[in-house]
Amino acid sequence: YICRLMLTCSEEFNGKPDSLFFNDGQRRIDFVLVYEDERRKETNKKGSNEKQRRKRQAYESNLMCDGLQLEATRSLLDDKLVFVKVHAPWEVLCTYAEIMHIKLPLKPNDLKTRSSAFDNFNWFTKVLQVDESIIKPEQEFFTAPFEKNRMNDFYIQDRDTFFNPATRSRIVYFILSRVNYQVVNNVKKFGINRLVSSGIYKAAFPLHDCNFSRQSEDLSCPNERYLLYREWAHPRSIYKKQPLDLIRKYYGEKIGIYFAWLGYYTQMLLLAAVVGVACFLYGYFNQNNCTWSKEVCDPNIGGKIIMCPQCDKLCSFWNLSITCESSKKLCIFDSFGTLVFAVFMGVWVTLFLEFWKRRQAELEYEWDTVELQQEEQARPEYEAQCTHVVINEITQEEERVPFTTWGKCIRITLCASAVFFWILLIIASVIGIIVYRLSVFIVFSAKLPKNLNGTDPIQKYLTPQTATSITASLISFIIIMILNTIYEKTDYENSLTMKMFLFQFVNYYSSCFYIAFFKGKFVGYPGDPVYWLGKYRNEECDPGGCLLELTTQLTIIMGGKAIWNNIQEVLLPWIMNLIGRCRTVSGAEMRTPRWEQDYHLQPMGKLGLFYEYLEMIIQFGFVTLFVASFPLAPLLALVNNILEIRVDAWKLTTQYRRMVPEKAQDIGAWQPIMQGIAILAVVTNAMIIAFTSDMIPRLVYYWSFSVPPYGDHPHYTMEGYINNTLSYYRVADFRGRENPYTGLGNYTTCRYRDFRNPPGHPQEYKHNIYYWHVIAAKLAFIIVMEHVIYSVKFIISYTIPDVSKSTKSKIKREKYLTQKLLRENHLKDVTKNIGVIVEKMVEVVDNNLRPKVD
Repeated sequence: YICRLMLTCSEEFNGKPDSLFFNDGQRRIDFVLVYEDERRKETNKKGSNEKQRRKRQAYESNLMCDGLQLEATRSLLDDKLVFVKVHAPWEVLCTYAEIMHIKLPLKPNDLKTRSSAFDNFNWFTKVLQVDESIIKPEQEFFTAPFEKNRMNDFYIQDRDTFFNPATRSRIVYFILSRVNYQVVNNVKKFGINRLVSSGIYKAAFPLHDCNFSRQSEDLSCPNERYLLYREWAHPRSIYKKQPLDLIRKYYGEKIGIYFAWLGYYTQMLLLAAVVGVACFLYGYFNQNNCTWSKEVCDPNIGGKIIMCPQCDKLCSFWNLSITCESSKKLCIFDSFGTLVFAVFMGVWVTLFLEFWKRRQAELEYEWDTVELQQEEQARPEYEAQCTHVVINEITQEEERVPFTTWGKCIRITLCASAVFFWILLIIASVIGIIVYRLSVFIVFSAKLPKNLNGTDPIQKYLTPQTATSITASLISFIIIMILNTIYEKTDYENSLTMKMFLFQFVNYYSSCFYIAFFKGKFVGYPGDPVYWLGKYRNEECDPGGCLLELTTQLTIIMGGKAIWNNIQEVLLPWIMNLIGRCRTVSGAEMRTPRWEQDYHLQPMGKLGLFYEYLEMIIQFGFVTLFVASFPLAPLLALVNNILEIRVDAWKLTTQYRRMVPEKAQDIGAWQPIMQGIAILAVVTNAMIIAFTSDMIPRLVYYWSFSVPPYGDHPHYTMEGYINNTLSYYRVADFRGRENPYTGLGNYTTCRYRDFRNPPGHPQEYKHNIYYWHVIAAKLAFIIVMEHVIYSVKFIISYTIPDVSKSTKSKIKREKYLTQKLLRENHLKDVTKNIGVIVEKMVEVVDNNLRPKVD
């Protein structure tokens, strides 16, 4: 009750709209709590409201007993809302800065310089740099963990500015997260997060320093939000480098390291995009020289090849020439440039990861997080779960833990079961898509025009395979988004990163893995096809393979995902904030205080940054795992990321409340995830080239089967490749179930994609010698490509250190000077104290030796 008397209440706001201080204009607002006054709510739940009010009063009283100062102000727009402004006095800041091991300035540091690889090209890069006359570089300091008993060692020129706003908010949030509000059965309930989730408070957030679109009327305000919007988030700054130091200062190191990583990833994508476009153009301009495509389109070759039906009963014979257009498109992607690009990307991803480690080390030095000491206390969410008492084996003292050994086993089992269930659900959806493909292919084969020569304009561009592929890809994308949305609503806590990535990995990539490595691989042959579930005949690829279908799948998912994410990240917050502004009084925003304006913004959520990372890592997987089938993937990712950086910046500065600044040294668990993807990418791209594309069979034909003893040509050539790779089947051998539709003519033989002996051969319909040559060549290619790329990756990783020599030297030099400075300050204090003691001793001696006067 005595602490409660310290709460200052004000029914009216008497300050300026841009003010960041209490009504006295002296005490800075470090945090804002918002609640709805139960006494003015129209509800019959009086008992529940009274309980909430008591909990809130107990919480606020405990906050003030911990030294925080509060001031309550009623809303100007809704008299039911009450804003509790929180201020941390100097003593509280000093106390908790020591508890949290916060590093603070000792002395200005003239060692730190921003190094750049483009220092010799300043005349060229000046237009891309942040204007230092607008965003001034921050002064650098030697720093050390704060200690109250050594306060004189620190660079304290002004107590009001020694702790910057981000540090003040971080300290206050640390206190808010650990103050209790209720004790039940000797178990404390505490933390602002619980109070917000239970509805006792509606929101808790630090304040933005000003309006994003105009500068503050307060001359002392740094206007950092306005500067970030103008020089970072505004569309006219899309070509400029990011002001990473200001981002870090305003939002904290955790947000800063994310944008630093995203910017570096985008820069590295530029090189990959250039090489990818070059490979694409190589395939595009050489498609007219593609011999096997010419044979497909030649009326005298492909026009006379009758293909076997690809389904039972309803499907008819068809002419190879109807795949002419798809074969031309396939020549663009299934070329020699694909192999070169796949090898290049295997090296590129290693260079990206290694150089990012070096850049990350530079940021650790520049942002002073090299020896980051996390808070000794556990996270408040973890503390709240600690309800079981056990004896510590080391200290032999009682301590609280969240689970017993048995409870931990049960929890792990439940979590693993939940993840396994979702993965099975995804696999079931993939099987559903496969069944859809099989069923709809039959429908399209029956409904689309049955012109045998492929001269119908619809049939020329919309074959049953193309129609099935496009519709199945669209449905697959929709299912991916639905499952992703549902899973995000579930409750997950421990190992969030790995669980969520595992789910997303299966969800996004399963359909691509099916097309790349399973479709068309186990189909049998026309007289003995393989059936799914004993009913659905397995899918076949086009005569040119499934590579073009994999490209279509990647294009739809990558493009659709980018559009969907932009709708979620931009339109939804903008619409929600627009609705909130429309509900307020017209023109009221100009005179409402800063805390009320920020309250009507959208909350970022504690997992907001997690989903930003996840989105980019999934994209990273598309760029690396399947890039052999789609060399334009890095270009799409580059364009998306350039927009993503500015969209995220715009979202943070204009649509969302300010986040609580957090410290971070690196990108956390995402680094090993990317390394795992990089290792897997070598295998997937080698297998795509070997088993999905037609490159290996073409090379085997060129070097072995186009010339004697297997071929009839006097020199190496690709002529005759199509005829050589299509096997014969006797129509009379069709059984009743596979008996095809024969309305378009009677044929004695038909062709199908496989390497088997013809009818009448002693081993008819068995795999021929060409098949075994191709299998051996594919396996040899995979082994050679993997070993070469892995060897190069190992050499690159070994020769490029994670921390550059210059950065190591700077870190050691700064650490030495910091320790020297602390030691010198300590010696000065000791010398000063000794001097005082000596003076007092001399004075005592003098008094004792002085002659006594009667």
